[in-house]
Amino acid sequence: MRCYFLRHGIAVEASKWHGSDDDRPLTPDGCEAMEREAKAIAELLPDLELIVTSPLLRARQTAEYVAEQLRLRDVVDDARIAHGFNARACQTILTEHSDSERVMLVGHEPTMSAAIGHMIGDGNVELKKAALAGIELAERTSTSGTLICLIPPKVLRRLGAR
Repeated sequence: MRCYFLRHGIAVEASKWHGSDDDRPLTPDGCEAMEREAKAIAELLPDLELIVTSPLLRARQTAEYVAEQLRLRDVVDDARIAHGFNARACQTILTEHSDSERVMLVGHEPTMSAAIGHMIGDGNVELKKAALAGIELAERTSTSGTLICLIPPKVLRRLGAR
């Protein structure tokens, strides 16, 4: 099975946001960039079956851009991706969605990079805003796998602008 990790797009800076952090949205530039990146992701992952996202607004918006390009009907919110995400939470989420072989999780730093690093054998991974990583897992109940891609946002934006 394949699990893809997408960090949310460029959001309003926390220091400039006056509401709840859960409601902090993507910036207008972040929305524009995510539209292009979502096009690239749809080309690269046409067989993606499910998107599970943190319910925080910036992640939810990011997930919706990708879902729209892939024509996926549903995006599943999962609070475990919002706070305290780790390899064990990933394993549990994937096990709960056993009918999907290609799943994308949309979330936040630093927990996504830490989970990816743990899953590939304590590697050091930096997932920039709107970057995409993928791991091949022998089985969904595993917390270890092989890194199959790590695509920076600049590359996704260029691919999506074609």
